[in-house]
Amino acid sequence: MSGPVPTEAWVILSAALFAIGGIGVLTRRSAILVFLSVELMLNAANLALVAYAKQWATAGVNVAMSGQTVVFVVLAIAAAEVAVGLGILVAIFRDRLSTDVDVLSEVRL
Repeated sequence: MSGPVPTEAWVILSAALFAIGGIGVLTRRSAILVFLSVELMLNAANLALVAYAKQWATAGVNVAMSGQTVVFVVLAIAAAEVAVGLGILVAIFRDRLSTDVDVLSEVRL
């Protein structure tokens, strides 16, 4: 049986997920897929924060929970972003009948 997974492995996984999300933001045309890619990037950052909080806890640092506290704040902000963003997308879709970001770039308020 092997020991615990090292922090470096979690950070590498986090970096890979963040890169996949970044590629998704840059290459996708559907606004919904862009939102999903941004959420993947936020969750990758959360994974890194939790990995570092675990490392600080094993080192005996008293502020180990601060990384996990930041994760809860980021998740709350991400949930609010999705709620507002999808509400805006639904309103635009009803008007334009498309969620193509090239079409959405022409929207003027």
